[in-house]
Amino acid sequence: MASVLITGANRGIGLALARRFAGRGDQVIAVCRQSSPELQQLKNVRVESDVDVTSDRAVAALAGKVGARSLDLLVLNAGILRGDGLDSVELKDVQEQLEVNAVAPLRVALALRAALKPGAKIATITSRMGSIGDNGSGGYYGYRMSKAAMNAMAMSLSRDLKPANISVAVLHPGMVKTEMTGGHGNLDADESARLLIERIDALTPETSGTFWHASGQVLPW
Repeated sequence: MASVLITGANRGIGLALARRFAGRGDQVIAVCRQSSPELQQLKNVRVESDVDVTSDRAVAALAGKVGARSLDLLVLNAGILRGDGLDSVELKDVQEQLEVNAVAPLRVALALRAALKPGAKIATITSRMGSIGDNGSGGYYGYRMSKAAMNAMAMSLSRDLKPANISVAVLHPGMVKTEMTGGHGNLDADESARLLIERIDALTPETSGTFWHASGQVLPW
């Protein structure tokens, strides 16, 4: 039985991950700004709501509640998406996505570093839209930039936490049918969560820092 903390756990992929981890007997701390009826219905899940991951104070308070050396897995999942194109990009939206998708995960990782047990894992839920080599369509400036920054953060964590035997996975969940994507996608959140957990379970110190599709494909940076 592992102890798992998931950010952005009130809906979509985060909710599906919380449900699957709890369903197999893991101890789950579900973190979100505002809980949801679906999250509240899950059994054996501790909900920590009113946590704004863009707030130093809120994240520090969360770390105080979690305690030291208490987590086997930290899942950095909270994120936002704002669609844009060259003629419609709003810089305030770019800044918001950078803050939520790139700066906030680092804030959480730094605050909860002391909570990670030796041999623990960090899973960053990113997107292949953060891949520079895979960008064949342009657009989505803020989202692509923020996920590329998140990927760079995850890679540095994988290097810097190696002496502590903490491994980091950089995971693209697939094109998932969620509220964030307007219901568009080729798999649902539960199936994505199943595949993501397979990747997390298979993560080792030797594969730490790898950028994977949920299906297991290694993605280009």
